Amino acid sequence: MEFKDLVMKNRSTRGFNEGRRVTREELLDLCDDARLTPSAGNVQDIRFYISCDREEVEAILAATKFAAALKDLHLPYPGLHPTAFIVLVQDQSISANRTRCLIDAGIRAQTITLGAAEKGLAGLMILNFNADKLRKAIALPEKFAPILVIALGEPAEKIQIEDVGPDGSVDYWRTPDGVHHVPKRTLEDVVLEKK
Repeated sequence: MEFKDLVMKNRSTRGFNEGRRVTREELLDLCDDARLTPSAGNVQDIRFYISCDREEVEAILAATKFAAALKDLHLPYPGLHPTAFIVLVQDQSISANRTRCLIDAGIRAQTITLGAAEKGLAGLMILNFNADKLRKAIALPEKFAPILVIALGEPAEKIQIEDVGPDGSVDYWRTPDGVHHVPKRTLEDVVLEKK
């Protein structure tokens, strides 16, 4: 698969096929790829909490909020829950530098979701979570600070990328048939160069 095709396939998915369980081995493989990515100062203070246990996955899900911009929808819909999670946490016994850690987390999360797309899976990076509830769900020791939650599973929805319209809005939306529309700024709008 060409890299651009992989990038296009790597969509923020909010509906998953619950019949396709993500395995522990797949999660470990994704974490193995992510741990090899660059780290600012090579500090490597990010740890990965993995879960594909049905009960624990539901507990992690209950600590998150999907698609906050679609306030009238309660996603994911029943029967379309993720089948696994990777929670990125900062090991504060190594470093407490939150800014550097967030940059590293972004690199690792993108690596995880690209790897998932390559496996026919999809992910959703979630910053909207209740840290206390999440800590309790996974019995996270105090020295670890949750940074980002990644929901994973086989995608069960259609996502359509399109150019930002004349109104300039980048808000995503869903049509009645369930297609998730994601406006993206054009290349000309995002590249700055001297003329």
